Amino acid sequence: MFRNRIALAALFILAAGLGLYAFWLEPSSLRLSRYDVAAPAPLKGLTIAVIADLHGGSPYIDEAKIDRVVAMTNAAHPDLVLLTGDYGTGVDESLGGRRIPIKTIAAHLRPLRAPLGVYAVIGNHDRWENEVRTVSAFRAAGIPVLENRHIVIARTDGPLYLAGIGDDKTHAADPVRALAGVARTAPALCFTHSPDVFPALPAACALTLAGHSHGGQVRLPLLGRPIVAVTFRPALCRRAGARRGKIAVRQHRHRHVAPGCAPGRSTGNLASGA
Repeated sequence: MFRNRIALAALFILAAGLGLYAFWLEPSSLRLSRYDVAAPAPLKGLTIAVIADLHGGSPYIDEAKIDRVVAMTNAAHPDLVLLTGDYGTGVDESLGGRRIPIKTIAAHLRPLRAPLGVYAVIGNHDRWENEVRTVSAFRAAGIPVLENRHIVIARTDGPLYLAGIGDDKTHAADPVRALAGVARTAPALCFTHSPDVFPALPAACALTLAGHSHGGQVRLPLLGRPIVAVTFRPALCRRAGARRGKIAVRQHRHRHVAPGCAPGRSTGNLASGA
């Protein structure tokens, strides 16, 4: 009987600890993760800050938290800032969320600074909520949205081709359109929301950055991430770390999946071309 009580007490403490970690400690935390990513010229030496899955209005993601993300990003002094979608979300207020208008979210992201600029793409939640309103809000905040199009950024080391690709989950991805006019011999930096588009990307995407996975929708201490919200997980990418929300490599092209900022993985991401 005494042993049974000890076992029950241990299970209760374990459950309470997991609950505290899952519903408060982990989702309320904020940290910057740094990755060195092998990349070809002209991407070598480039430092890129990636903000993924902000989901403003979710529990623990209020305006003050967005301001902290912006301050942390600017303090890292990146060369380029890329926003990979899902800026707001449909919020269930009974779970502690509070709807924040996309115009407000974009305004709080406006102070982001980088020598090569700040650019965004649209995520599945942004499209479900209101894509036109999202694009308009970011445009008003001075942040261009690259939806299936590319730009050329002038650099002393040579031109940098930056291509934004639409979200694959909402069937908006059009890599051919995004890279139209980019020579195959000119390595492009591509970014998108969902990594499920990776198999369809052309060789021109020398380095591709994505979000959506939240680094695993469920992340348990010691046990890792048993659930990842992507379908693109071939064996090679699993070995390279994609199942942990980190880096996937396929046929000499490099892919990086940013863990994201929403509850489930509160972090900033800094990728450096090595």
